[in-house]
Amino acid sequence: MVALPSFLRRSRMSRRAARPAGTIPSGDEAVLDAPDERLSPALVSAGRGEYRDAAELLAGTRAASEWEDHDRYARRLAAFARLRTEWFEDWRAAEPDDPGSLLVAAQLAVDRVWSSPARAELLREVSPLITAAARADDRDPVPWRIALDHARGSRAGHRYFEELWEAALRRAPHHYGCHVAALRYLGAFCCVRFGDAPHVPSTAHRACFDFAELAAQDAPADSLVQVLPAWAAYGYLTEGGGPGVPRRRLDSAADRAIALSARFAAADPEPAGVRNKLLYVLLRLDRPDDARALVRLIGPYVTSCPWDRFSDDPLGHFLRLREQLLSGGGAPALSVLLPAPEDLSPGHRRHARPADH
Repeated sequence: MVALPSFLRRSRMSRRAARPAGTIPSGDEAVLDAPDERLSPALVSAGRGEYRDAAELLAGTRAASEWEDHDRYARRLAAFARLRTEWFEDWRAAEPDDPGSLLVAAQLAVDRVWSSPARAELLREVSPLITAAARADDRDPVPWRIALDHARGSRAGHRYFEELWEAALRRAPHHYGCHVAALRYLGAFCCVRFGDAPHVPSTAHRACFDFAELAAQDAPADSLVQVLPAWAAYGYLTEGGGPGVPRRRLDSAADRAIALSARFAAADPEPAGVRNKLLYVLLRLDRPDDARALVRLIGPYVTSCPWDRFSDDPLGHFLRLREQLLSGGGAPALSVLLPAPEDLSPGHRRHARPADH
């Protein structure tokens, strides 16, 4: 039997627990990929083989149209189902038509085949599960986000993707997950389309920036879509940079994401993924003061992405980087912990265009 993740076996600070502003937790308090207070009970129950809390969690977010949380929880439950399947198999057997179980089933099916060399072919067999999830609740944009990911992974044509994109927007015009899926598809599509042209990375990255900036401008100030340009910058920086994207565009993208991050409380697990990824962008842009401020907002909530790019121990890597950053370490020292993509060893070099799953 697979052991439970460590975060389910340790006590955690509640997101409502007070932490003095600017206080940095010790390494012992830091946790990797910790769930928030709504997801945690569902994962604990699933670890005991019980599905009811997971079903109620997705039903509640669906009823309240909390689509960002709904998407995030579906992803995390699907990831847990890959480790421990008994509870999910019981859920599917007991409630085969439940929109929540259908949603997790679709996400799980995509996740299971994504790393396969035969991904494009295998994903075509997953289509009926995504269709079933979409039909279970016509309001829910999350099955359409899965469909967008599926279209990219199966190398679907641009016209088909546009049809899916329009259907997703009708359900939630500013859904973050769907926008990220579209950005990833755009990065992949441009590299295929311009694969034999000079300056391919510049062409693809400019297209990603154009899309991300327009989406952010159209979205409300408190929407997660505000960080989309920063993810275009992340793709650009992890590809090694190059000509075609001026520095002011990169800084503007980072500034948008900083403003969105500031809307959340310090040491809040909900924006942890955004803040960890943004920290990488700020460090690569050599903005140490902003990076130090962001470290204080991250608090104990470390996420695997992007630190698993550089180490098999992403938590330990983050802690070393944080210590170096807060001690005033200069660029040469930080470059050891945050190498440019061309400096990565073969074991840690990953293709990290915004097309990562």
